[in-house]
Amino acid sequence: MEPGSNEITQLLHEMQGGDHNAAERLLPLVYNELHRLAKACMRRERPGHTLQTTALINEAYLRLAGDDVTWQDRAHFIGFAANVMRQVLVDYARARGAQRRAGHMHRVEMRDDLAVSPERLDEVAFVDEALSRLAAANPRQARIVELRYFGGLSIEQISQVLNLSPRSVKRDWSLARIWLFRELNPDAALPPKDQK
Repeated sequence: MEPGSNEITQLLHEMQGGDHNAAERLLPLVYNELHRLAKACMRRERPGHTLQTTALINEAYLRLAGDDVTWQDRAHFIGFAANVMRQVLVDYARARGAQRRAGHMHRVEMRDDLAVSPERLDEVAFVDEALSRLAAANPRQARIVELRYFGGLSIEQISQVLNLSPRSVKRDWSLARIWLFRELNPDAALPPKDQK
């Protein structure tokens, strides 16, 4: 169990109960984890990009603190944070005019990380749309992709957040990558096997 997990869970329940001060007390306890998630989302970003790691953390935390969610525990909060960061990035991509495809297919490489550079803004929107379709077909696989691709979590971290065995996470990650690859690149050969 992570240090402060009980305190974090207690503060999440207090937030849910309407205690506005609980959100202020919670931030220092979860900031490092949120920063790690945001860095994973922004990895290899060009210097001077308008969306910085701190801005991503702040926007995500404002949305998290304002959401009416029944928090279960720290792992639920971190998993939900990855989802919110994904939505922030998608909103950013759409606001920057990312959807210019006019019905054409675009090749998207499914990697374990996401760098939001101007050249990849369209990719964020395409992956988000495909991930929504995957969620309708297999919610668990979609959640694993979200945590790995947008949140940058390792297989072991995802297994802790979702309370699954690492083997189950690896299997679902592999199947989801194949499904998404086919969805995003219908005319391409299958992606190389994930070595991680």
